[in-house]
Amino acid sequence: MGSSEEMPVVLITGCSQGGIGNALAREFSAKGCRVVATSRSQSTMADLEKDPKFFVQKLDVQSEHNVNKVLSEVIDKFGQIDVLVNNAGVQCIGPLAEIPIQAMEHTFNTNVFGSMRMTQAVVPHMASKKKGKIVNIGSISTMAPGPWAGVYTASKAALHALTDTLRLLELRPFGIDMINIVPGGIQSNISDSGISSFNKLPELKLYKPFQEAIRERAFLSQNVKPIPAETFAKEVVSVVLKEHPPAWYSTGRLSTVAAIMHHLPISVKDFLLTKSFMKRNCLNVSKK
Repeated sequence: MGSSEEMPVVLITGCSQGGIGNALAREFSAKGCRVVATSRSQSTMADLEKDPKFFVQKLDVQSEHNVNKVLSEVIDKFGQIDVLVNNAGVQCIGPLAEIPIQAMEHTFNTNVFGSMRMTQAVVPHMASKKKGKIVNIGSISTMAPGPWAGVYTASKAALHALTDTLRLLELRPFGIDMINIVPGGIQSNISDSGISSFNKLPELKLYKPFQEAIRERAFLSQNVKPIPAETFAKEVVSVVLKEHPPAWYSTGRLSTVAAIMHHLPISVKDFLLTKSFMKRNCLNVSKK
């Protein structure tokens, strides 16, 4: 292994224990990287904070001031940021016709604008070095959108579009790679934010008969035999650290199925999705 100055510095958002960001932090570290692990609440990273290999920082991606402050501290400490992983994200469960706009704004503020705050803050530094990698964590839900998670899916679709735009021409002249990681079912704590968002909904009106089905949607990714977060992290880190990483990489439970669904005729896709969600009780009327 080379000197510490030669070891890549990787900054990851959303590293709370039990999530994929935490697994990514551990795997990047295992591969010899210097890892800056961040989360909105430092207490959720107690496991990483105990390990001197990690530089743990409290970071709220919804705060431009906080983002700029943390990135400045990281650059002061290490002199560089080689890889940014925009992983911080929240779920939002509920019917689109009744979810408060404020809840939608909160989801986009984290999943989309949070990633863009991080990207805009780090690009000048990477451009000055003529190298860098920015990794955005998307979702296979964008390829086969289903009911009750439309806000989350839309936020990830927006992130995919931003990633493609940045990669194609906007960052290429500065030697910066954009990588879109598209997870399928991965064992994680993502259901926690889904249930939290559902519990904050006003009492459902038109969709009250579907209440239990809507709540169940929060657990879908964890009920499809998801792959371990550690397995996901090993694959992703291996891809990101390549000299010439791919623009798009998808892995996890149902990732291949989602890719196939994406290219099917709409009528066929609608039929298969309806059948699938009915089977998983995500469209059923609650029993009185």
